Amino acid sequence: MSIESAESVGPFDAPQESHCRAPSRREAAIDVIIRGRVRRGSLRVIWPNGRKAHYDSGLAGPAAEIRMHRFRALSRLTFAGPIGFADAYVDGDWDSPDLAAVATFAAQNAARDKPNALTAPALRAFRSLRHGLRVNSRGGSRRNIAAHYDLGNEFYGAWLDPTMSYSSGLYLGTADLAEAQRIKYRRMLDLIAIRPGEHILEIGCGWGGFAALAAGERGARVTAATISRAQHDHAAAHIAAEGLTDKVNVVLRDYRDLAGRFDAVVSIEMVEAVGERYWPRFFGTVRDSLRPGGRAALQAITIAEDRFARYRRSPDFIQARIFPGGMLPTREALTEQAGRAGLTPVRDDGFGAHYAATLAEWTQRFETAWPEIQAMGFDKGFRRLWRFYLAYCEGGFRSGAVDLRQALFTRT
Repeated sequence: MSIESAESVGPFDAPQESHCRAPSRREAAIDVIIRGRVRRGSLRVIWPNGRKAHYDSGLAGPAAEIRMHRFRALSRLTFAGPIGFADAYVDGDWDSPDLAAVATFAAQNAARDKPNALTAPALRAFRSLRHGLRVNSRGGSRRNIAAHYDLGNEFYGAWLDPTMSYSSGLYLGTADLAEAQRIKYRRMLDLIAIRPGEHILEIGCGWGGFAALAAGERGARVTAATISRAQHDHAAAHIAAEGLTDKVNVVLRDYRDLAGRFDAVVSIEMVEAVGERYWPRFFGTVRDSLRPGGRAALQAITIAEDRFARYRRSPDFIQARIFPGGMLPTREALTEQAGRAGLTPVRDDGFGAHYAATLAEWTQRFETAWPEIQAMGFDKGFRRLWRFYLAYCEGGFRSGAVDLRQALFTRT
């Protein structure tokens, strides 16, 4: 998901100084730069020398606060853009009492379609090249997935809910995260109208939560595929512990190597890891895996259409630091790719606010579990990286820069 820094110039109120002295020449220049980039909401900055400034657009929006510990954070923003500013947070150059508000503020004030002027052209070119080399071929996909998901089942188990779902829940009539995850699974099953004994292919099965519920509650047969060894081993053990091995087969297999025809296909937040180059192959696999009249339900994170051109030109923080090889589609791209593959769209529903709520819960659970996570060998830098990552994502959903879709397709 992509939340870029602001670039467009727009009017806003002059900063209100908390000190009587006039700002230095450098501070005055900084104020001018910030003034030109605040278009919605407000920003309060506490500078390393103790000076406080408040920048208000006069328009509704998030109230963000940044406590700058080192001025070098601005140099890193100037040279390396949003990723540099994120790295500055990880290194302790700045902080905030509400990171999600900062991320939402950044997303709402971001330029949508112009190149990132805050990033040096040579650095942009290097990042684009590096991202391009992280292609999701069979070998590349295994490396990219391992870089994130193979941090360890123990790590994820420390802060995910008991269903071990690393995707958004749906808070429909509940405030409990685990129940929200089960509601998400049940809604996917309702979309494909599954009946007892019918066979589901799940592409990207995570730790097996959906497969277990589909078999246990609906009596479905499930072939659940993943390319993460850590997830495969956990999912297989979970299915065995639930006594569902006669209904669920967990396979360590790339989606391109799947064979057979199924009554339905389900994929929950997997397409984001496919990569734009392989979208046609992914949707072709979905089509080829369905019997005529079969139904496919996808849950996917999508990026706003007016942000996509810039996003695909310049890798964002998530692609650079969290999910190598990742690429968010737009809602329009999902429909177009499915149509080209011979799939007919039936319905498409958005639940972005539910992902923001899920991320807020994950942040709280991650912080609570930190002593346990630290004992696994993860250091302070990792904690700040993940703290920023979760807040960055939450801000994206709160701002509308990204959305969560559940879409249903049929093969005719």
